[in-house]
Amino acid sequence: MPDISSSLFWIAVLQIIAIDIMLGGDNAVVIALACRKLPPEQRRKGIFWGVVGAIGLRVVMIFFALQLLALPYLKIVGALLLLWIGVKLLMPEHDDEHGSLPEGGTTLMAAIKTVIVADAVMSLDNVIAVAGASHGSMLLVTLGILVSIPIVVWGSRLVLAMMDHFPVVITLGAALLGWIAGGMLLTDPVMPTAVSANIPYAHYVFAITGALLVVLVGKWLGSRRKPVRATELSADSVNPKP
Repeated sequence: MPDISSSLFWIAVLQIIAIDIMLGGDNAVVIALACRKLPPEQRRKGIFWGVVGAIGLRVVMIFFALQLLALPYLKIVGALLLLWIGVKLLMPEHDDEHGSLPEGGTTLMAAIKTVIVADAVMSLDNVIAVAGASHGSMLLVTLGILVSIPIVVWGSRLVLAMMDHFPVVITLGAALLGWIAGGMLLTDPVMPTAVSANIPYAHYVFAITGALLVVLVGKWLGSRRKPVRATELSADSVNPKP
């Protein structure tokens, strides 16, 4: 049972909230698209019950992820996935990356189903990140997600606007994912105990290395991708698609 009076407990809660905010933008888009065809008087119900169902399913997914991360090598795999998720966060998006998002339904139940299914499909990155930040505590997972729900649903526009105007917010979020990934690598059951014993402040060394790796690789790949995207846009303006 985690000590809720400990500063480490509340730091972990803040990490989970930050993860949900950084990786929750697509989920806000899903909610909007899924409920946009509903009559105005049903939209609030669609959003509410869709979010309740999606969050409940996500808690179940994280519970199973926590059990799996106790197996050898899976924390290493999870950490590598988390590093890549952080790198992707720093890379410029293509305009058509959300082209496969659901169109929603014309009935309340169809919209709720769309929100839940789409959120489950799109939340793998969130599940891995939260499982790594929670250190095996379902209390941390539940508290972090409950606090972040209103932020993601009602504050998503504000958060997205901050990301647009202050790119450092995205960089800090990506660095946080790298930090958690570095800590996960160190705590995998197959990691020799000598590593922690012989490296001073091993956890911080691994965490800082993960954060720096994500930022450096993400910025480097992003700088290479921008000229390619600019060339594609120039070609499209000369030869527009039918």
